[in-house]
Amino acid sequence: MADTKREIERKFEFSTAEAARRGVPDLTGTAAIAAVTDQGTVDLDAVYYDTPDRRLAADGLTLRRRTGGQDEGWHLKLPVSPGVRDEVGAALSDTVPPALAALVRSRVRDAGLGPQVRLVSSRHVSHLLDADGALLAELSTDEVVAERGETTAGWTEVEVELADGVDPDLLDAVETTFRKAGLRVCGAPSKLARALAETDAEPPARPSGGAGPEGTAGAHVVAYLTEQRDTLIAHDPAVRRNLPDSVHQMRVATRRLRSTFKTYRKVLDREVTDPIGEELRWLAAELGVDRDQEVLMERLRSHLAALPPTLLAGPARDRLQTWNTSRRSASRRRALAALDSDRYVTLLDALDALLDAPPLLDGAAKSPGKVLPKAVLRDYARLATRIDAALALDKGRERDLALHEARKAAKRVRYAADSAVPELGKPAKRLAKAVKKVQSLLGDHQDSVVAREALRGLADQAADAGESAFTWGVLYGREEALAERSERELPGIWAKASAPALRTALK
Repeated sequence: MADTKREIERKFEFSTAEAARRGVPDLTGTAAIAAVTDQGTVDLDAVYYDTPDRRLAADGLTLRRRTGGQDEGWHLKLPVSPGVRDEVGAALSDTVPPALAALVRSRVRDAGLGPQVRLVSSRHVSHLLDADGALLAELSTDEVVAERGETTAGWTEVEVELADGVDPDLLDAVETTFRKAGLRVCGAPSKLARALAETDAEPPARPSGGAGPEGTAGAHVVAYLTEQRDTLIAHDPAVRRNLPDSVHQMRVATRRLRSTFKTYRKVLDREVTDPIGEELRWLAAELGVDRDQEVLMERLRSHLAALPPTLLAGPARDRLQTWNTSRRSASRRRALAALDSDRYVTLLDALDALLDAPPLLDGAAKSPGKVLPKAVLRDYARLATRIDAALALDKGRERDLALHEARKAAKRVRYAADSAVPELGKPAKRLAKAVKKVQSLLGDHQDSVVAREALRGLADQAADAGESAFTWGVLYGREEALAERSERELPGIWAKASAPALRTALK
């Protein structure tokens, strides 16, 4: 099992030769630093792995095999935000550990991983301590030599990495002290990035594609699709690591891609996008099993916790937990199986191919101001038809299904409006906000429908085991009441989202 730790650090370099001769200043007295203790020097030998076209480096990831030091082994570093990375480690071995290879699969695919550059460092380490002797940060001064084939480069780098739980403001205080001593923040985000730059091996730029001239509808739509493609790929490792909300975010990216294909059918040829859209629907469905169970469990758990003790009969909490463990284990296996499949890699390759050479139609050459409003309002009209049809039905299963279809239409309008915000500004933003309220209300209604089905099943399981089904019946009744409230509120929420002013502002 790979180990993970969050790195919060800042890298510095000497701005002048004179500053380098003076060396690293004493940090004692800087912020909460009460003492600096020498930890000696260690030799490190790291080989960085990547695809031949350096895809990991292009996305800010580093994968290395390092010997020397207390944490020798394999390390994959995943960017979180500037100066913050998650380091996933694995034991030293001759080949890339499968757990780490899986985390980079969305980038590597079938390209293969191999050694790209070697960094040999002599690292002098000091510990920065507070008045109680607790570790605040580790200060490292590295004399680095980079080797790529016959090409070499060398430099000195100073790194300050915070201990767990330490306020990041400490790095700002250290930077102030360092600047006065002639050190500046490194221009390169990592040693690998600097090594590649100084050995003339920077990752090649991604193809710009054929989205048409800047300022056209085609360029706008392709830029948005590229953003969603990148989001999908970036969340793949998080899903594999089972990080909170990761499945949801990856699933949203698949939906936004698919919705955009449909919304902008006057910009992109649907003969090309429809097959990819179907594959995106498959991926969203595979991910959705795990996400839907996560959402359902949270709903049932919170509602069960809100019941007074007098309404709790039998081992309801234990039964709910057992039910969830069984279902969640199966749903997670299904999601991971999808990400490990050849079908998934084929989908990612198809997305790349489409964005590199978009199948543009005549509408792509027009201005966004003409194309985007029409596309958004077309989706809006579709939503209005579904809302009206649902509200005209009597309460029951058919109405529940119609409201669910209206919810999906609301998502599509919201995504369309969101995608248009960079060009259409506040009118698109206001429409997206109004439709999001409709979507949320319909989402609550659909969650209640799903919850009632689950509660019926839990009641049956309890009865079969000789337990009281009373508590599940109480929760079922409460879910019915919540659904009815959503249906009563829908006309008013929809009236605000269907205000003529919202649509007129887009035209």
